Amino acid sequence: MASALATSTAVGSSPLAAASASASASSAHHLRAVPPSGGLRYKALRAASGLAGNRRGGGRGASVVCAVQGQDATIQVPDVTKSTWQSLVTESELPVLVEFWATWCGPCKMMDPVVGNLSKEYEGKLKCYKLNTDENPDITSQYGVRSIPTLIIFKNGEKKDAVIGAVPKSTLTTCIEKFL
Repeated sequence: MASALATSTAVGSSPLAAASASASASSAHHLRAVPPSGGLRYKALRAASGLAGNRRGGGRGASVVCAVQGQDATIQVPDVTKSTWQSLVTESELPVLVEFWATWCGPCKMMDPVVGNLSKEYEGKLKCYKLNTDENPDITSQYGVRSIPTLIIFKNGEKKDAVIGAVPKSTLTTCIEKFL
């Protein structure tokens, strides 16, 4: 159970899963993870009662409290909506990466810091936006988005490429580089 809780907080991080599995096996009360690729560092601050190997009163309500460290975690990608679509995406002089997402989508949340990092890395060369599919179904269906997260690259107002699913930053970088 400790492994499942800790892994759900990771952004594509197998080191965290390995650290939590190792920690639960050795009855450790504090977990530290190797920073995952993508710039985020997760550190479990406390493992509450109920985790495997914890002898201080087992019981319900087990939780793992995590903190995000580093400046990359605060990069916010602006939203685009039906009313701003034309001015921000279609008429943009720069290539545009749009992440189609929803608030309830776990893989979308994993992609947020990756897209935020890319927006900072390609500042002045590429614009990055997020489009909430629940709030903008017209645009979502116009571009044939059936699965989220879907990341679409636009250049000169035209859809050039799409990546579906939670993918590593390197996959998106390779895709972006083709259109710069």
